[in-house]
Amino acid sequence: MSTTEHDLTTNFTELTGHAPEGIWSAPGRVNLIGEHTDYNEGFVLPFAIDRRTRAAVGLRADGTIRVTSTFDDTSIQFELAALDAARAAGEITGWSAYPLGVAWALGQHGADLSRVSGVDILIDSTVPVGAGLSSSAAIESSVALAFNDLWSLGFTREKLAKVGQLAENEVVGAPTGIMDQSASLLGATDSAVFLDCRSLDAEVVPLGLAKAELSILVMDTRVSHSHATGGYSERRAACEAGAAAMGASSLRDVNVTDLDRAKELLDDVTYRRVRHVVTENQRVLDTVRALRDEGPLAIGALLDASHVSMRDDFEISIPELDLAVETARDNGAIGARMTGGGFGGAAIALVPHALVTTVETAVHAAFAAAGFTAPVTFTVTPSRGAERTSGTATKK
Repeated sequence: MSTTEHDLTTNFTELTGHAPEGIWSAPGRVNLIGEHTDYNEGFVLPFAIDRRTRAAVGLRADGTIRVTSTFDDTSIQFELAALDAARAAGEITGWSAYPLGVAWALGQHGADLSRVSGVDILIDSTVPVGAGLSSSAAIESSVALAFNDLWSLGFTREKLAKVGQLAENEVVGAPTGIMDQSASLLGATDSAVFLDCRSLDAEVVPLGLAKAELSILVMDTRVSHSHATGGYSERRAACEAGAAAMGASSLRDVNVTDLDRAKELLDDVTYRRVRHVVTENQRVLDTVRALRDEGPLAIGALLDASHVSMRDDFEISIPELDLAVETARDNGAIGARMTGGGFGGAAIALVPHALVTTVETAVHAAFAAAGFTAPVTFTVTPSRGAERTSGTATKK
């Protein structure tokens, strides 16, 4: 259960002896379509959700950063000026690598960590961990926005997204792209963020789910995954190898019309990895076009095709995800697909409001019949991006 904002402030005060300067909030995200395209400089279409991480942050008189959370009693602290050495020595580990990594990454982007005030941070979250909803980016984005305000850095949200990505790549050790942080920082109500991961140009695209009486149902398999594990890194390496063999700087420069040549040049596994990314990029563009021209009822087949591609070409699905997708489709979903990095996590389904309970009941029954761990199902609403929810004064 999430604590209230008042409780979070009280807990912070009890831990530190002083009230926080403010509370900053950032959402998790669901990727509507565009999986494993971000680090290939392609296109993605995520949206921020109404599950959020909040960071109560207060200034200290010294140069120390101390982080704790409502889900872990451990308190971790480092000297801000020593974060670079701590990162190099592999001393920053566990969940605290996300907020500590953000502070380090801000230094890499120009913040002088030897001159800013120390900070205490207390984190609380309702974003499920391990479900593919990017609980990590929610932490990174809430903390980055807080530091940007309190240290008067003046960074844009687009730059803060780069900060979060750098923290995840270099401190956490997950070779992810910039999609998650961009969705968390740039999201808007009932809208998705159409992001060009090469130029980092972002455009808010209205989804129109409310008018069409559609819900996004998340089906969390409760099979945990980790982006830092080998499967993700292997897929990324295959993409890079495929692009190099095609004479391209990234798979962004390979089109659907190039796939026949790719099949001749590449081994079967690398070819299928490439085919997923190339066709997925096209599906993102087609989904944006369909949303603008026809509305959300027109995107179901694209969601379905995305899942098939991830299952067969990229091979990142698991039986639980496949069963959730198939069951949702069989019980009235307009379209469904796994979402996130794969090897576990969640699937999503686009479902008419009136059929949400029907689909949920069917998915739970199917998992029970298959002997799988019971899933967790819930709807999410496309929501606003990161924001400051209490406190107004900007400090240095």
